[in-house]
Amino acid sequence: LFEGIVLVAINPYEQLPIYEQDVIYAYSGQNMGDMDPHIFAVAEEAYKQMARDEKNQSIIVSGESGAGKTVSAKYAMRFFATVGGSASETNIEAKVLASSPIMEAIGNAKTTRNDNSSRFGKYIQIGFDKRYHIIGANMRTYLLEKSRVVFQAEDERNYHIFYQLCASACLPEFKDLGLSKYFYLPV
Repeated sequence: LFEGIVLVAINPYEQLPIYEQDVIYAYSGQNMGDMDPHIFAVAEEAYKQMARDEKNQSIIVSGESGAGKTVSAKYAMRFFATVGGSASETNIEAKVLASSPIMEAIGNAKTTRNDNSSRFGKYIQIGFDKRYHIIGANMRTYLLEKSRVVFQAEDERNYHIFYQLCASACLPEFKDLGLSKYFYLPV
């Protein structure tokens, strides 16, 4: 049984002034439908329901490649960090999104729509204390696009990690990785 709000967001491929701190404060405390549809309205509704019902809430961000899913999740986390009183204390948004640069290198690749497109799904769990302040977060990844390893469409690239390994093959540290006996040949 699905119950909830659906927000359709479109990536404008440019920075807009609709995600600034003052916009967060404008949506904080508002009821759904009192203001224009926005990721902050969805985040506020989930936050209020969590506090009111004392039950876990989920926000599902879905869309095709380049639609702005990662950016939308980042904005929702920024909203929670701000209204949860932890934006300046822990900068949870930055910590969650930068928690695994190795995973980003392994899971991101250039596509025709995005030079740094995530090729895997993310499940981000944010923990709150009894006062509804963020106390931590956990990110899990799933469904890595395996076909990209052996085939890329025209104007696309393999995972960033392959190019990073090739670029660092001449460094002394590379020998310690034990990768010198392997060869990567594009098809």
